[in-house]
Amino acid sequence: MLAYFERHGVMRISDLHIKPSLPPAYRIDGSLVPMRGDPLTLEAVKGLTYPILSEDAIAKLETNLTVDASYHYGSLHFRINVFKENDGIAAAIRALSSDVPPIDRVGFPNNVWQDILDLQSGLVLVTGVTGAGKSTTIASLIDRIAALRALRIISIEDPIEYVLAHKSSMISQREVGRDVRSFSDGLRSVLREDPDVIFVGEMRDAETVSMTLMAAETGHLVFSTLHTRDTTGSITRIMDYFSGDRQEEVRNQLSLSLAYVISQKLVPRAGGSGRVIAMEILNNTYAVANLIRIGKVEQIYTQLQTKTKNTPDGKMITLEQHLASLVKSRQVELKEAQKWANDAKVFADFMSMDY
Repeated sequence: MLAYFERHGVMRISDLHIKPSLPPAYRIDGSLVPMRGDPLTLEAVKGLTYPILSEDAIAKLETNLTVDASYHYGSLHFRINVFKENDGIAAAIRALSSDVPPIDRVGFPNNVWQDILDLQSGLVLVTGVTGAGKSTTIASLIDRIAALRALRIISIEDPIEYVLAHKSSMISQREVGRDVRSFSDGLRSVLREDPDVIFVGEMRDAETVSMTLMAAETGHLVFSTLHTRDTTGSITRIMDYFSGDRQEEVRNQLSLSLAYVISQKLVPRAGGSGRVIAMEILNNTYAVANLIRIGKVEQIYTQLQTKTKNTPDGKMITLEQHLASLVKSRQVELKEAQKWANDAKVFADFMSMDY
């Protein structure tokens, strides 16, 4: 079953879902496709999942009712979540290529990635729903940085998804539960480990967010992810982690430390041959930073719509604009793009423009 991912490629076959009372199902080009055959029994599910878990992971599953793990098969690395549910246990298995894709093939709508590679400090957020390729985008950026510069790079991940090659840099990848107790514990120690670049796998709580902002503010280049659907929503989500009496302090921190927010979705490619990335990119220019500082986040979208030129204070794009360009270049079908747009009217407006 894992070999199927190798045969067809992880850009098309992203996940395998296993649970009792149903046949296994693959996620192919974003849609769930069940395998032919009889429904699995609970014993069959255990027979498929337990051999790819360590004894410690199985013990954690019994205690915590869910467990994250990783597994290598052939040329691929798999991220596994096994959890208790009403029919017994189930598993979601995600395939990750061991080869980090070159950054210039990720699918950026402009050359803003080159500016990110040159950053010395600041926070770069990559956001999106589960399965949107956030980890792949960050791995591609860090992989290119590691090749170009001699830096100390340290990541805190849950679990490690891509094993990064050192190249010109020195890289340490730490896994939550195995190497550190939590993201916040890992961040406390990483600031004493002389890093130049830090990758925080996910900002899950106020303490992790606060320490991530501090790391970016004190001269480190920091990458992290959030589960949000757009760039302005990412800023709002960060603020929501904190009580009202800390909001002003955090807004000031974020306005100073934020460099870019990249919100992305993976959209089925025209012709049914895989998926293509659609991005929304926010550049934290002076105007954007001021809007964050005074709490006028709702006005940031205007900056995204207008600051699109290839200049230091530009290179922004809305998701709807990128989707429209993908439709016009025949990479995505119109009906598919309409489904993935955050705002159908804005998308229609971009489709009516000539650019």
